[in-house]
Amino acid sequence: MKSILQSKEMSIVAIVVLLSITLSFVSPAFLTFENIFDILKGNAVLGILAVGMTLVIITGGIDVSVAAVTTAVCVMAGKFLTVLPDSPISILLLFIVAPLIGVLLGALNGILVSKIQIPAIVVTLGTMSMINGIILYLTNGTYLNSTSFPKIFVDFANFQIFGVSVIVFIFAIIAVGTWYILKYTVIGREVLAVGGNKESSIRAGINFDKVQIFVYGYMGLLAGIAAIAQLSYTKAVDPNGLLGFELQVIAAVVLGGANILGGRGSIMGTFLGVLLLGIMQNGLILARIDIFWQKVVVGTIILIAVSYDQIQYKRSKDKLAKIEVEA
Repeated sequence: MKSILQSKEMSIVAIVVLLSITLSFVSPAFLTFENIFDILKGNAVLGILAVGMTLVIITGGIDVSVAAVTTAVCVMAGKFLTVLPDSPISILLLFIVAPLIGVLLGALNGILVSKIQIPAIVVTLGTMSMINGIILYLTNGTYLNSTSFPKIFVDFANFQIFGVSVIVFIFAIIAVGTWYILKYTVIGREVLAVGGNKESSIRAGINFDKVQIFVYGYMGLLAGIAAIAQLSYTKAVDPNGLLGFELQVIAAVVLGGANILGGRGSIMGTFLGVLLLGIMQNGLILARIDIFWQKVVVGTIILIAVSYDQIQYKRSKDKLAKIEVEA
């Protein structure tokens, strides 16, 4: 019980509760059922991508191409929807084609990182630039709205279960499913082992290249699903809509307690990081704070949270080293 109360996740829960209470005084509309689920719906795409980024960061990698991949899948899926019939089969095909495109683009990153051994930041910066350039060339920045989509997709995007958007349920299923993969599957344990100590895991017989390709491929898979969520939320395709969004994804994961250098991270922590980021942004909007100052406030809080986490982590490592020396 003591270890649970002292965990990083509990400190984030405490911040979320404190921030929520404060914002409820600023705006009575904050702690309403509609607003809370609007926050979850509005940040579902961020959450889906952050879950995938968690696995990448645990292994010591980074993927700054995630927003570009999601946008690419959005564009291709949007074009695909315009030629599909107004039938339930269209939704099924969309959930097959979009993740498949994402997996292919993500696996490309994984192959370059693992087989050619190019640093992840270099690979994903390169693919991000290439994908963004190709998207803008092919679309010319053209905005595609829902009038071109089958009616059944629009109905799916508006579908609710017990008053909660289907997009929120997609996020929840992915978060729980990824938690299960990390905790109970062989590949999940290998991801954690590689993140904990790369050299030791390789000596233990873990295929490092396979793990790398898996995490980037899985990131691509979730980017494909996030693209569907984005299309459902905006009911449109905007080639510039997610520009710079990768920074928010990484921020959410780091806010959730993941170590940007690898070896530490959890799905629960990431979920709380997404929630914290969403609450901050929503609260600042309700407080009618200018959008420019919103960015300053959010950025400052992120820096403080990450700095505090790193200081606490270093203190715990120093304490452990001191105990080992005295022993």
